[in-house]
Amino acid sequence: MGALSHLRVLDLSRVLAGPAAGQILADLGAEVIKVERPGRGDDTRAWGPPWLADANGRATGESAYYLAANRGKKSVAIDLSRPQGQGLVRELAARADILLENFRVGGLARYGLDYANLTAVNPGLIYCSITGFGQTGPYAERPGYDSMIQAMGGLMSITGTADGEPQKAGVALADVMSGHYAVIGTLAALAHRERTGAGQHIDLALLDVQVAGLVNQAMNYLVGGRTPQRMGNAHPNIVPYQVFATEDGYFMLAVGNDGQFRCLCRLLGEEALADDARFATNGARVEHRDLLVARLAGYFARGTRDDWLAALEGAGVPCGPVNDIDEVFADPQVRERGMVRNVAHPLAGSVPLVGSPLKLSATPPVDPVAPPTLGQHTDEVLVECLGLDEATRSSLRADGIIAGPTAQ
Repeated sequence: MGALSHLRVLDLSRVLAGPAAGQILADLGAEVIKVERPGRGDDTRAWGPPWLADANGRATGESAYYLAANRGKKSVAIDLSRPQGQGLVRELAARADILLENFRVGGLARYGLDYANLTAVNPGLIYCSITGFGQTGPYAERPGYDSMIQAMGGLMSITGTADGEPQKAGVALADVMSGHYAVIGTLAALAHRERTGAGQHIDLALLDVQVAGLVNQAMNYLVGGRTPQRMGNAHPNIVPYQVFATEDGYFMLAVGNDGQFRCLCRLLGEEALADDARFATNGARVEHRDLLVARLAGYFARGTRDDWLAALEGAGVPCGPVNDIDEVFADPQVRERGMVRNVAHPLAGSVPLVGSPLKLSATPPVDPVAPPTLGQHTDEVLVECLGLDEATRSSLRADGIIAGPTAQ
């Protein structure tokens, strides 16, 4: 049983930041009820290809993107634009511990599902609102999308080569980090509720998260007064700490201290470099970065990637291959850590999922359950949570207020 098995989460979010938060809570055992629009569901259900295929190779209509952030949840299809649908969600919120939503500021107020209205029926509710820019400020009304947040939050300005255009990260990093912060916030709010009995509103902005995610680069500017620039795969504060090319591929060298640098020099037969005033300390190496990197690049260009990795590891110098995604999932360490899990799926038979990275000794994540099909649990949730009988559900279904697998 997971650490959060006593909690119920009402997930009104879609796309990535909110669903990622709900998925983490589900991994930890919470009952997560995902409320979706009848007929369409979460936007990401349509974000394919690729599509999950069944045993005969036929597309199931479940996109890989949707599958990435919705494992372990129950899907309930309810039309929020209709008063009866709003009433159902209000009743579910009255029985929930946590609510996740990423509507634009004020978007749920028109349905009577904002924090003020729901806390009136459930004072202990922890209500987490995830928006692009937060509930306050001159940009509060704007929609927010990951790539524009990476741009506005400075990440793109420091990503890419010095002579190239700004680059976004290869994944929606602002969304992913925001999902993680949403979980941290809800857990902190739960700790407060345990002491006081009171819930609270969490105002989480993607832009705030992205600014916080600048970490050392932000402090480089605030302390040093110089605006950080794009440096490709080099590190602004550590040298040598970057990608190097070999005869047949690339590897990452991560020399984190002077002792490791001396080990590197010894391996290269250049131990005098470690005593050279230009390179003896990390601060000096940062000042003479170009000279040192060019010299090291000449060594690494002679030899294969695997040979260099073996030699560097043997010498105690941190390094790693630049893996393609297929190489990541073939890596024996990744496999040993259970980062790929195959679970049953109602349409495909089975689906491969990324495992949870959380390893808790007493309350490990629960066994993963496939992301739900649209409305898969509508009847189950409405019966178990609200006690609605068959006649009531049939009437709601006939009026288009709810939907389930039989109506798809």
